Amino acid sequence: MKNLLVMKFGGTSMGTADRIRSAAEICASAHQERPTTVVVSAMSKVTDMLLDTLRHAEGGDEHGVDEMLRKLDAKHRECCQDLLDGEARAATQPILDEILNEFSRIARGVLMLGERPPRSVDEAIAVGERLSSTLIAAYLRGRGIDAFALNARELVVTDAVFGNASPLLEQTREKALNLLSPALEAGRLPIVTGFNGATLDGRPTTLGRGGSDFSASILASVLDASELWIWSDVDGIMSADPRLVPNAKVLEEITYREAAELAYNGAKVLHPRTLAPLMEKEIPVWSKNSFNLEAPGTRIVPVTKDGPLGPRAVTSMTNVALVSLDPASAVLSGTRIMARSLEALAAANAEVLALTSSSYRQNFCFLIRTAELPAVIENLEADFSIELAHGYLHPIDVDLDVGLIAIVGEGMKGHPGLAGRIFTAISAQMVNIIAIAQGSSELTIGIVVRKEGVEKAVRAVHAECGLGA
Repeated sequence: MKNLLVMKFGGTSMGTADRIRSAAEICASAHQERPTTVVVSAMSKVTDMLLDTLRHAEGGDEHGVDEMLRKLDAKHRECCQDLLDGEARAATQPILDEILNEFSRIARGVLMLGERPPRSVDEAIAVGERLSSTLIAAYLRGRGIDAFALNARELVVTDAVFGNASPLLEQTREKALNLLSPALEAGRLPIVTGFNGATLDGRPTTLGRGGSDFSASILASVLDASELWIWSDVDGIMSADPRLVPNAKVLEEITYREAAELAYNGAKVLHPRTLAPLMEKEIPVWSKNSFNLEAPGTRIVPVTKDGPLGPRAVTSMTNVALVSLDPASAVLSGTRIMARSLEALAAANAEVLALTSSSYRQNFCFLIRTAELPAVIENLEADFSIELAHGYLHPIDVDLDVGLIAIVGEGMKGHPGLAGRIFTAISAQMVNIIAIAQGSSELTIGIVVRKEGVEKAVRAVHAECGLGA
C-alpha cells in the first residue's frame, strides 16, 4: 500500500466525547487524502480504572468491584449518548455492554480466586481500547466513512511475556497484510486497538503501559507505512518539561536515538520501545498535538538536517530506586556478583536506567524504576541467599530518595568540557551528585541526585546548555 499513513491517538486525545469528535475529524481529513490506519488508546484514566477494579477483586472487595464497574459503565454510556445519535447509539451501546460484561466476568473470576493471573490481567486491561475504538468507529460511520473497529489481538503477534510482551514482526506482518490490506484497498478506515496483541496460540497479551505508541509503530513497520503520526496533548517533544522549565522549547527535529533516549529516561511523549520497529525502514515519525492543530510538532528522523548538534534536551525521573550491592569479603568476585545481579534483573523483566561501579571495593549500584523494585529485590535475595546468610555480601541497600536527570543529544562527544560544565552547574545549585552514568557514544549523560534537587538540577542544566527558547 503506497503512501500509507498510520496515526495513533493517546488517552487524552480520546478522553471525552468532544475529544473523540476532534480525533475523528483528523482521521476523516487524512482518510480523504491517502490510505490511513488509526490506532487508539483507551479514554484517559480508563486503564487505571480497570486495574483498580482488578485490585479490588484480588483483595476480596466485592463492593469495590461493583462500584468500579458502575463507574466504567457510566463513563462510556455517557460518552456514547453524547457522541452518537439515534440508530447509531442504539447499535453501539449493546457492543459496549458486551465488552464490559466480558471484563466483569474476568473481574469476578479474580474475586473468586483471590489472585490476578497475568494472562487474565492482559485480557482485562485491553478492554479500554476496545471500548474507545468502538466509539470512534461508530462516530466516523455516522459521518459517512466506512470505518471499522479491529481488536489488535487479531493482528499483533507477540511472545508470552504477559504485561510487557514483544512483537513477532514476521507473523504480525502476515496477519496485518491479510486483514488490513484488503480493507485499505477497498477504501475502508481501520480503527485498531492499541496496547494489546496475542501469542501465536491466541492468548491475549499487552505491550506494557503506554504501549499504544508501540502498537502503532509495529503496524507502521509491517505495513511499510510512509509516516507515523502520534497525537497527544503537547505540541511536540520539548527541550525539558515545561512544568519545570518555563522557557522550554519544542524541538523541530530530532533523531530516532535522541527520541528513544528521552523516552527511556522519563519523557512522556513516546513509549520507550516505539521507535525500534521503524529504524531499519527509516519511517519518519511526527509528534503532534490534537488540541492544537496549528502547532507544527516534532519530526523524528534517522539523521537531522543540521547534523549532530550536542545537547538537545534534558529530562528527569523521580519514581526510581538506587540499589547497591557491596561484597563484604574479597573472596567474592565483584564481576561475578555484577553478572548474577544483571541476570536477576533480567529475570524480573526490569530495565537498568544507570549502572556505576567501584574498581577497588568491587561494589556497584544500579538505578531502576520503583515499580520494578519488589520483583528485583525478591530475585536478588533468592540468588544471593547463601552470600547474604554468611555475611559475604552486605545487606542489599535501597535508596528511594533519589531522582535521575538525563541530558540527551547526538554529537555531545564533540563538545570538550561539556560534562564538567554540567556538573558545575548542578553543584552551583547546592545539589549533590550521587552517581554518574555515561555511555561511550556520549548520547546520554545520566546523573543521580537527591529527589528534592531534581527540579533545580534540570533548570540549571537546561540553562547551562542553552536549550531554552
